Amino acid sequence: MEGKNVEPLSLEKYKAEIHRSLISKLDLEKLSRVNSSQARQAVSGLVKEILADQRVPLNYDEQERIQADLLDEVFGLGPLEPLLRDPKISDILVNDKDHVFVEKGGLLQKVNTSFRDDRHLMQIIDRIVSRVGRRVDESSPMVDARLPDGSRVNAIIPPLALDGPSLSIRRFGTGPLAANQLVQLNSISAEMMEVLTAAVKSRISILVSGGTGAGKTTFLNILSQYIPNNERLVTIEDAAELRLAQENIVRLETRPPNIEGQGAIRQRQLLINALRMRPDRIIIGEVRGEEAFDMLQAMNTGHEGSMTTIHANTPRDALTRLESMVAMTNMNLPERSVRQQITSALTIVVQANRLSDGTRKITSISEITGMEENVISMQEIFSFQKKGIGPDGKVVGVFRPSGIRPRFMERLRVSGVVLAPTLFERETLVA
Repeated sequence: MEGKNVEPLSLEKYKAEIHRSLISKLDLEKLSRVNSSQARQAVSGLVKEILADQRVPLNYDEQERIQADLLDEVFGLGPLEPLLRDPKISDILVNDKDHVFVEKGGLLQKVNTSFRDDRHLMQIIDRIVSRVGRRVDESSPMVDARLPDGSRVNAIIPPLALDGPSLSIRRFGTGPLAANQLVQLNSISAEMMEVLTAAVKSRISILVSGGTGAGKTTFLNILSQYIPNNERLVTIEDAAELRLAQENIVRLETRPPNIEGQGAIRQRQLLINALRMRPDRIIIGEVRGEEAFDMLQAMNTGHEGSMTTIHANTPRDALTRLESMVAMTNMNLPERSVRQQITSALTIVVQANRLSDGTRKITSISEITGMEENVISMQEIFSFQKKGIGPDGKVVGVFRPSGIRPRFMERLRVSGVVLAPTLFERETLVA
């Protein structure tokens, strides 16, 4: 049917009317029993019938757009579906029904995506959280969930969100990144990656530190690829996002409280239980509370090579935060005792940062070498030193070794891994 272009507001009105007609005619129970492809064909045919019956004054392109939007509404996440199909988008941030931003290439930008009203946005949020057995309502107005591809979702609604429901989606790529891809992207030098790979294979415990969106979880996934397949792993997360390739793996996820405020399962409880599951290594998505004490205990009692991430701006800050988390257990441990636990449990602290041009880089690899009086001593093995901004707006810098041979070289040798001394001498320019 040919016709004049319809104003966007009118197009939304027609779409809402057709959607109501579609829902009234759909046999949802029957639809759930057929495969996805057949269901989409059936709904697509029904939309065409409704358009023909109602003689809606839309041209061909507008009809096609309404049909695609309604299929997304019935089978997906409505207006978010086109954004989720774009592999270059790493974050989708819905401030309210009219303001949606995405992160593309490391930089935020507003997109021409909106929801009909707050109720429409709430329906999409409910659809996401109900898939993973969670809920969001006035009695529980904040929720963490995930999409089927592992992308992390956070939603917060009124009365806590003043301008209406808000949704944040931290996406994963279509497949796990490989270490060589990180090197090609200049996120890390080949020498730094080789040292960390050797450390993982040799069961050296690693802490990945960084700010929000710095790529900590992505890097933890990459490091986990080098864990031998004959080891048993247990992962513990608030919202499951780790995607480990090993076969012998048990994935655990925390549980929020129910409507009466009861039944919450925290990371510390899962960690204590994991110790009874005969793991070789324990991978914690992010340490953020009192479970830090049990994690250090595990690393000190036969679970070497375990890994986790932590929010911190520098390696030294990461250790200070760990101390603060151990203090949350209210066990009144002496400061020196806590620091000795950290020194014995952890060997390497990797710092990840997102730079001003949106790129993510490993900016420091440090080794914890022991205690000097009452202070944890560290030495930096590699660092990224920023030199300036290039004509294309990209950060220019160099991955530089400190020239210090790490003390864990002996542990690598005993494990059968020998690194060339030149690894700690070569610089890598990032231009």
